[in-house]
Amino acid sequence: MRSIPEIERGIEARLGVTGFDLVDVRWGGSSRRPVLRVRIDRPGSTPGNGVTVDDCAAVSRVLEKWLDGVEELPERYVLEVSSPGVDRPLVSDEDFRRFRGERIALKGHEVLAGRARRLEGELLGLEEGEGVTAVRLRLPDGGEVSIPRGDIAGANLVFTWR
Repeated sequence: MRSIPEIERGIEARLGVTGFDLVDVRWGGSSRRPVLRVRIDRPGSTPGNGVTVDDCAAVSRVLEKWLDGVEELPERYVLEVSSPGVDRPLVSDEDFRRFRGERIALKGHEVLAGRARRLEGELLGLEEGEGVTAVRLRLPDGGEVSIPRGDIAGANLVFTWR
C-alpha cells in the first residue's frame, strides 16, 4: 500500500509538469471519503500575482487523472486545489528566502525569543550556523530576533492593506 508521503510526492511530481509549485497538502475527511486539500503557487510569484481559478481547475484535472488510478484512495475522494491565499504558509527554506522583506507571523511550539508564542515582523531571511537554521525577524519595535526553525510550529505571510 502506498503511504500518504508517497502520494504527496506523486502530487508534487505531477505539479512540476504543470509549472506550479506545491505549497502544501492537507488531508481531512474520513478513510471512506478522504479530502485532499492541495495549495499551489506559481514559481517566483509575489503576493497578489499568483494563482487563478483557471490555474486551479487545470491542475485539478491533471491530478485527478493520476489520483483516480491510485488504488489506496477510495473512489469517493475529494480533491480541492487552491491558491496559497493572502496568508500564504511558509513551509520550506526557499519560502523564507523568497519572501524576504515581507511581513510574516510565526507561531511557536513554546514562547519564541523569550517574548510570545506568536511573533509578527519583517522577514529578514534565514541564517545558518552550528547545524541550526534560524528565521531572522525584525519586530515592530525595531528589535531583531533569530528563531530556530525547530521552534516554529507555523509561519505565514501577513496581508497588509495598502
